[in-house]
Amino acid sequence: MNGAESLVATLVEQDVDICFANPGTSEMHFLAALGGNPGMRSVLCLFEGVATGAADGWYRMKDKPASTLLHLGPGLANGLANIHNAKRASSGMVNVVGEHSASHLKYDPPLTSDIEGLARPLSHWVRRAESADSIAWDTAQAVAKASEHPGQIATLILPGDTSWQRTEAERVLPTPAVSRRKTPNAARIEHVARVLRSGEPTLIILAN
Repeated sequence: MNGAESLVATLVEQDVDICFANPGTSEMHFLAALGGNPGMRSVLCLFEGVATGAADGWYRMKDKPASTLLHLGPGLANGLANIHNAKRASSGMVNVVGEHSASHLKYDPPLTSDIEGLARPLSHWVRRAESADSIAWDTAQAVAKASEHPGQIATLILPGDTSWQRTEAERVLPTPAVSRRKTPNAARIEHVARVLRSGEPTLIILAN
């Protein structure tokens, strides 16, 4: 199993079973892993904003996070508008952003950028995968963050070499946290009910 296969297997085990993808060359191993796991549905999107918008819509309909696959920093930047909308709507989302291999970065290849810097303002959790052996742990933590209530944005950066490296290590996952919605305050509900029953003109403002 390589790092990409470990990542996809962990997503599926953590109940993230769809990926809206706009991949590039750096993500080919991850794309192959998506197609090779029968528990994962991969949806090709022709623009990154479509991928992130679809992931936002998925959470709003299913109440569980989807994943996206974006190509390097510019791909993430193209998807940021709908990541912003998802964050404002408290939608959970796991973004997997490809990166050049570590050995290639020293040559400053085209599309090299500060992915963490782009992701951080609109993400609640950002991490760069360091090795194929640890990627399952990173992925499980990303899903746990995205699955919190209210939903969160988790961004996992996937260097190419981390994706294609083989791993013989047993996949070790953190203990899953139990995600619970906060119980509404009973006194507040009763107060709102009294106001609505009063017959007086009432203005309702809905906000996160």
